[in-house]
Amino acid sequence: MKALILAGGKGTRLRPITFSMAKQLVPVANKPVLFYGLEAIAEAGIREVGIIVGDTASEIQHAVGDGSRWGVQVTYIPQPEPLGLAHAVLTAEPYLGTTPFVMYLGDNLVTSGVRPLVEAFQAHKPNALILLAEVPNPQEFGVAQLQGERVVRLVEKPKDPPSNLALVGVYLFDHHIFEAARAIKPSWRGELEITDAIQYLIDQGYTVESRQISGWWKDTGNLEALLEANRLVLEEMPPSQHGTLVESQLYGRVAIGEGTQLIRCTVRGPAIIGHNCHLEDCYIGPFTSIGDGTVLKQCEIEYSIVLEGSRVEEIGTRIEGSLLGKNVSVRGVARRPRTLRLMLGDSSSVEIPT
Repeated sequence: MKALILAGGKGTRLRPITFSMAKQLVPVANKPVLFYGLEAIAEAGIREVGIIVGDTASEIQHAVGDGSRWGVQVTYIPQPEPLGLAHAVLTAEPYLGTTPFVMYLGDNLVTSGVRPLVEAFQAHKPNALILLAEVPNPQEFGVAQLQGERVVRLVEKPKDPPSNLALVGVYLFDHHIFEAARAIKPSWRGELEITDAIQYLIDQGYTVESRQISGWWKDTGNLEALLEANRLVLEEMPPSQHGTLVESQLYGRVAIGEGTQLIRCTVRGPAIIGHNCHLEDCYIGPFTSIGDGTVLKQCEIEYSIVLEGSRVEEIGTRIEGSLLGKNVSVRGVARRPRTLRLMLGDSSSVEIPT
């Protein structure tokens, strides 16, 4: 079995961060989202991985390399335009051939991994197997209608959902998916939708099975979901302390990287602080990820993600629910606002009244 990871797309819902960074490389708990998918695929015993890339191909290739750090062999597959998931499948057909494969959306996080799905697919040998999750807002997703574990209908973002079971960004297919992708027409969005391709399989009498997710799943394509994924990952993170503490206190599960120094700081976990950071007179609250090489002085940050190389200094109010890009500078000036909520792209510079 092979794997196909989709790492194209423009990441419009995460701008301005994605003007200078592939959305699949935005970190959750200081690790790019894409790496979680690669880990899950390697853990399932899959060794051949194709990655669909678009405008951010060079950045993805630089981050992932040949895949050897995960024990996989990576092949990069350019998709000239992001014309839908089924179009990505057709683009990868020369690489995949007749081999069954897992398709994994590179900006998704699935804590239960893919091994149970691979084992179920190999045991039952359906033509397709999809992963589902109960959601409170099914009208915002592709939704499945079931008879037992067999899927009888898929509806994309229905006004009147037939169930609350949404498609998660992990699919398993045999070679019949290429027939389906060639048979369907573009949707109103001008894309070849994978839901339409799976519905074609159902209509033509092919077997489409489902499994319901046992852990949690997040599509990290917007700020709220990204912060929530960061929270969930940090809740499961083991503590570790490799930095230097001077008159500082740690509470709960906190991970601190090598070369990092905390002076007169309080950190309430779960939280992670990367390597070679300098924190002074700071409060770091729960569910916060601080990237490598950051400098934080006289500030409070909670439920936020700060990327590598950033500086936050002399802010008189707490930063909360925020995403700061790489090499951002946030500095206090003379007046104090009541609250802050920020989403800043790489190399931004902001002055905050204090």
